[in-house]
Amino acid sequence: MYQDLHSHTYYSFCGKDRPEDIAETAIRGSITLLGITDHNYGIGQQRIDVYNHGADLAQEYYRTLRRYFDHINLIKEKYRNEITILRGIELCTLDTHDSRVLPLPKGADISFFDYCLIENLDHPDSVTKGDLFAYTEPLGCKAGIAHTDLFAFLKANHHDPMTYFTKMKERGLFWEMNVNSDSTHGYREHEYVKRFFEDAEQQDIVRRSGVEISIGFDGHKVEDYLPDRVKDYCDRAESLGLRLAFS
Repeated sequence: MYQDLHSHTYYSFCGKDRPEDIAETAIRGSITLLGITDHNYGIGQQRIDVYNHGADLAQEYYRTLRRYFDHINLIKEKYRNEITILRGIELCTLDTHDSRVLPLPKGADISFFDYCLIENLDHPDSVTKGDLFAYTEPLGCKAGIAHTDLFAFLKANHHDPMTYFTKMKERGLFWEMNVNSDSTHGYREHEYVKRFFEDAEQQDIVRRSGVEISIGFDGHKVEDYLPDRVKDYCDRAESLGLRLAFS
C-alpha cells in the first residue's frame, strides 16, 4: 500500500490547491491511500473572524468542521474507484495567543473524522502539557503524532520508549514519518525520520511494541509533490516489518 496521510488544501491558510487537485495529483503518482488533513484553525476560522466576532468557538467550529468534512467526503466519493481518501484534520496544540494560529477549542467535536494529526506535542507552549494520552482520550477518532521526534521527546521527559510506544499501540495512536522536501518547508528534511530509518534499535522498539507508523509528505502545493519519495518510504517501512496505519 502506498499511503500519504498528511496533505493540505486551500482550507489551510498555508495551502494553495483545491481538494480535487490534491486527489488527482496523488492518483497520477500511484498513491493508493490519501489523507487530507487541513489545519483546524484554517478550517474553523474561515468564517468566524468575519461574521461571528465573540461567538462560541466550539459551536462555530462544529459548523465549519462539518462543512469541510462534507466537502472532503464528496471528494472521497468522486474518486472512490481510483484512490481511497480519508477525511483527516491536523490539530494545532500551541497556546501562544496568536489569533492566526489557535488550538482546537475545548468541546469542539471531531469524532466524525477518520483521524487527526497532532502537532506541537514537544513544544513548551503546547496545551497538551506533554500528556499525549490525556489529550487524545476525548477526541473520539484515531490520532497520529505529526512531525515529532518522539524518541527525543521521550528522553527529555524520562519515559521508557518501549512502555510508551506499547501504550500508544493500546490506545490506537500512530507515529508519523514526515517525509516532506518542498518549497513550503525550505526543502528541509526531518532529521528524526532520517535517523529512524538508519537506527536499528529504534526500529526494533517500534516493531516490537506493535505501534503503527504513517508516511506523510505534508504537501502544500501540488507542483512540489514527490510521490516517488512517499512510495519509497512506504516500501522501506514495510521491508522493515513496520505496521502502516490503516493498512
